[in-house]
Amino acid sequence: MKEKIREYAMTLGADVVGFAAAADYSSKKAPDLKKILPTVQSLIVLGYRELDGSLESPNLRTGMTARLGVMDLIKKNNYLLARFIEDNFHAKTAPVAPSYPLDMAPPVFGLTGDVSLRHAAVAAGLGVFGRHNLVINPKYGTRIVFSAFLTELPLKSDQPIMEELCDNCNLCVESCPAKALAEEGKTDAMKCLRVSQPNGIGGAMSFLNKFISASEEDKKKLLFDPKFFSLYQAMFMGFEYHCFRCMTVCPVGRT
Repeated sequence: MKEKIREYAMTLGADVVGFAAAADYSSKKAPDLKKILPTVQSLIVLGYRELDGSLESPNLRTGMTARLGVMDLIKKNNYLLARFIEDNFHAKTAPVAPSYPLDMAPPVFGLTGDVSLRHAAVAAGLGVFGRHNLVINPKYGTRIVFSAFLTELPLKSDQPIMEELCDNCNLCVESCPAKALAEEGKTDAMKCLRVSQPNGIGGAMSFLNKFISASEEDKKKLLFDPKFFSLYQAMFMGFEYHCFRCMTVCPVGRT
């Protein structure tokens, strides 16, 4: 059963596939898996490698283009693989959102996903945590994006990776422009978001507050401000990243 699912997922474009029993998944912040799928028994985790050329490009639009392509592929494959499992194994299967939609209500405010894809990947034997709090895969290093599914299928967990892949070089900490990794074992999400997603909700709220309090003359000027153009573009473009530094400096898996 696992091999049939793995084979189909690979034909869809996944680079790695792992399986974890629900009991082996643990995340302090994410809610109970049964709140998503009451009959859940297992998780299926897929990993997609990032493009080296796009990640390392000094052109932000190039990096974002590749990331948006990965997210579009994930969304399509989430539906196709879930349908494949339900059609062939007659087990309810629910794909997990790779990014949006997020729970924007308090106390979460969009900072915690319904399932921690990082913890799911580790439970499924696809990697281990590094100093940057991202998952390091033995082959692709940090340059990998994960998606996951909850399913009723009773699947055993794949063998966990016991090797310590992070060499504690501290490049991620030193290179982070937001200084979001100063405390070991924690990523300061707000510091990270200000740099990595300047046109996200925080940037939009800041601009709107400025616009509301401006004079009529200044409001006209603000409508021609490049910041407004960037916010407008982000609204219909989707999830927008401006920083991949912690991924690009990590030496594990680099070609």
